[in-house]
Amino acid sequence: MLQGHGDDLYRFARPIRANFSSNVPGRVDLGALKAHLQAHLDLIGHYPEPEPYTLEAALAAKHAIDPAAVCVTNGATEAIYLIANAFARSHSTILQPTFSEYADACRLYHHLIIPGARQNLFEPSEGALVRKNLPLHQACPLNQGAAPTPNTSVQAELRVGFRDASIFSASGTKTQSSGAVDSERDGTRSCGALIWLCNPNNPTGSVVPVDKLRAAIEDHPKTIFVIDQSYGFFTREPLLSAAEAVRYPNVIQLHSMTKRYAMPGLRLGYMTGSPTLLAHIRNFRMPWSVNALAIEAGLYLCAHPETAPIDLPALLAETRRLRERLNTLPGLTAEPTQTHFFLCRLAAHRASDLKQWLADRHGLLIRDASNFEGLDAGAFRIATQTPEENELLVEAVRQYLEEEAAR
Repeated sequence: MLQGHGDDLYRFARPIRANFSSNVPGRVDLGALKAHLQAHLDLIGHYPEPEPYTLEAALAAKHAIDPAAVCVTNGATEAIYLIANAFARSHSTILQPTFSEYADACRLYHHLIIPGARQNLFEPSEGALVRKNLPLHQACPLNQGAAPTPNTSVQAELRVGFRDASIFSASGTKTQSSGAVDSERDGTRSCGALIWLCNPNNPTGSVVPVDKLRAAIEDHPKTIFVIDQSYGFFTREPLLSAAEAVRYPNVIQLHSMTKRYAMPGLRLGYMTGSPTLLAHIRNFRMPWSVNALAIEAGLYLCAHPETAPIDLPALLAETRRLRERLNTLPGLTAEPTQTHFFLCRLAAHRASDLKQWLADRHGLLIRDASNFEGLDAGAFRIATQTPEENELLVEAVRQYLEEEAAR
């Protein structure tokens, strides 16, 4: 597991008064949900459903899809590891920089990992050739053939323009530390049996245009697209709906009730996808992996979607304002985003030093993003908080930069 996820308040002696490190919004009113769960605490005296059938049916009704097209999990992270296990020893293309658990899960289940850049797949440069109908690797249990060993050659390739070649290793070899494979041959690179895409992406906040995503899915019907839409609620950009996605036989979507309803301590997520794909993945799910209170919370939220209201237009407007304020600081760039969190880059300082200084001096916590693959030591991520807290951050970062410049 990656060391250094966000929301690591426990690491600091001084109380954190404003937490910018977690992408889960703060200041969300969970009073109604808490009261409901308090009234149902007797549930902890009984086993939950071995599989959360009742909640899967409720979510299916919400999305107007077949209950067999929904698989509830102990947070979206359990879904990631289930998929990696279900397609063990496959080739996986992971579009970087992105959430580290995709690569961690794939390494655990012996995938060959092919790092890629989002724009290379969805925005190929002029003159690039995309070979359609990528075959699903023989590792896929839904296809015939024996599982590959780690030195099996990749059978499917995309020829694309590489405007972000720094994402790829220059050595042309698999590295033991990352498990990555760079298979450059005559300007082509391998694309695996699975493609992992976070959309909106963590940590950049970018969203792949839905028309480009549809085209990629339809052009490569034998490659499985794992699309993590955990932050789907937090963007105004069009996304694939669950009802549309389940019509594709090669799409698995991940959803997070944890993030939508700001309850990260109560792990609850789910997959939507073709019943055939999900039936295979269910074979690897442990019984009772989702606890009774989480199931009850999910049922309550399906019945009361107004719970934990979040004013998304106001949140995104404040995000734009915060980015503009940070971009007035010399030596700092706040990058564009399509959601409520975004990357910042320090030109001459380390994000880890800034993080420690902000926590020690001001009780403010940011996410050091330098441990995301493809990002450097100056990268950090911010999730928008209240206007007052955001101003505290801007002025604190200004103070840090001025003090460093005066050294």
